[in-house]
Amino acid sequence: MQARFIRNAVILGLLSAIGPFAIDMYLPALPTIGQSLNADIKAVQLSLMLFFVSFGGFQLVFGPLSDMYGRKLPLYIGLALFAVGGVGCALAPDITTLNIFRFIQGIGACAGMVISRAVVRDLHTGIDAARMMSLLMLVFSISPILAPLTGSIVIELADWRAVFWVVTVAALAGIVMIATMLPETRPKALRVESGVGSALSAYRLLFSDANFLALTFIGGFGIASFFVYLANSPFVLIGHYGLTPTLYSVFFSINAVSFFAVSQFTGKLADRFGLTRVVRIAVVGYFAAITALFVLFALGVDRLDVLAVLMFIGCGFLGLVIPTTAVLALEEHGEIAGTASALMGTLHFAAGAVAMAVVGLFVDGTAFPMVAGISACALITFVLAQVVLRQRRPAEVPAE
Repeated sequence: MQARFIRNAVILGLLSAIGPFAIDMYLPALPTIGQSLNADIKAVQLSLMLFFVSFGGFQLVFGPLSDMYGRKLPLYIGLALFAVGGVGCALAPDITTLNIFRFIQGIGACAGMVISRAVVRDLHTGIDAARMMSLLMLVFSISPILAPLTGSIVIELADWRAVFWVVTVAALAGIVMIATMLPETRPKALRVESGVGSALSAYRLLFSDANFLALTFIGGFGIASFFVYLANSPFVLIGHYGLTPTLYSVFFSINAVSFFAVSQFTGKLADRFGLTRVVRIAVVGYFAAITALFVLFALGVDRLDVLAVLMFIGCGFLGLVIPTTAVLALEEHGEIAGTASALMGTLHFAAGAVAMAVVGLFVDGTAFPMVAGISACALITFVLAQVVLRQRRPAEVPAE
């Protein structure tokens, strides 16, 4: 039983990570892509923005599809689209073509993210779901550790186009993995009443559930703060602080280590203190670390070591916030887990896209706009948690 539990977590984590891997792996290449395709910073960043838009928006489609047709068929479709997008990006002659295929790639990538959360809810609730989600996050977090470094190595050995060939191969490997190792967790009997009408009804139900929306946005603005860092860190760390692409990859990976290492304590902490209390404490820690970062940079302390230490601490606390809020938000919506996971993912990425767009208006080549954007997201997360979780019952759904 334990071996199956770990196997499922690894498979779901890898499927979830394929999309983010396609983001993180090409981050070191962003300046090079701009030079190669004669595009400015904003045009290159648009490729990241478009990926996020399709990645977030099309979860609303793949979630209900997984409720209607089972979890595996939409995964096959998503990974096939991802592979098509990867080939298009690899062959792109200009930035416009690259951006179009990045959008297509994002459509396909979202399937693994949204359906993996639904499968977790199919299999577990309560503390067991938190343990599964934290293990999934462990595998998922391999992406920001290995992807930038892998990307920089691929770029040095070949060029930036090779990055997209590599992620295309990863998508094809994912299709094989689904076919041979992942069980179908949505039986046909549960799909009978699933359709377009039921999906729309489910979305109406979710939008009227204040608890679901609040928990979703607590996690969503935590993720949005990381998206701000994701979009701006290549230009800040490489352009402003002068790191090489390889050093940038190492620096970027440090925060991922903090995130996944602390997330592994989610199950034990939730078992002892309850999921709600873990979220509240973690949000306070995250807000404190990021607020300290903002204050120091506002006072003129523009130092890479300060940025590194406080982001490391903040990402550790964020590693507790993300899996626990996801479990709490989905626990009462097992019958529509795919649809609920889809809306959660879309709102997460909508928050991230808005945050990136706003910060993009103030980009000046320094670290301060990035730090200010991260701090604004942390403040929203803190306020939501204090208002909403204070009203939530202390009792937790028991483990299965």
